[in-house]
Amino acid sequence: MLIYPAIDLYEGKAVRLLRGEYNAMTVYSEDPPAVARLFRDAGARQMHIVDLEGAKNGTTPNYKTVLKIKEAGGLFCEVGGGIRTMRTVGKYLNAGIDRVILGTAAVTEPGFVERAAAKYGDQIAVGIDIKDGFVAIRGWTEKSDRTAFDFCREMERIGVKTLICTDISRDGAMKGTNHALYRDLMNEFSMNIIASGGVSSMEDVTRLADTGLYGAIIGKAYYTGAIDLKEAVEKTK
Repeated sequence: MLIYPAIDLYEGKAVRLLRGEYNAMTVYSEDPPAVARLFRDAGARQMHIVDLEGAKNGTTPNYKTVLKIKEAGGLFCEVGGGIRTMRTVGKYLNAGIDRVILGTAAVTEPGFVERAAAKYGDQIAVGIDIKDGFVAIRGWTEKSDRTAFDFCREMERIGVKTLICTDISRDGAMKGTNHALYRDLMNEFSMNIIASGGVSSMEDVTRLADTGLYGAIIGKAYYTGAIDLKEAVEKTK
């Protein structure tokens, strides 16, 4: 299983939210590129970046910071938040970002996702953020009318290869991840599934790896020291 340590960006800083609430934000570093170097030194080979401001308003205010993080860490980087046009997809990929994550646009403009997947293949992932069984959009501030599993089926049908699935109720809460959800996703779909939200202990990491899951994102648990990144990488090789 691949381990993706995460940097969530807001105003150029590395932050974490609690259950997606922007008014429950903690700043962990004012130097995100330095955090990327720490990821590299711990043995990570890939990382997950989210532009939280972009996720809300559909722009890329942290674009330059993202590129600095990529340069500093030298890791495989997947980036999400505000990527809602083919122009923005190309902007990131042409600048050396390895994979972009489509979220809101995947729900509101499924034709866009299909075009992006057809053109860029494995460089396109879809982020599905689940709130009460439905897909949340616009930085988790709105709940769509799409049920999670129906949406996943559509993404698989149009050729999406990688799905990053977040249980919003677990995100940043440090109460463990939703193992049943990821087990069900693994059983139902043939896409590469990456777990996100609530991965808060080595037990979570081990259990997810034992299911054969493709990847797991570690966020707050890294910053609080609840998970030793080096140990997580070693145990999932």
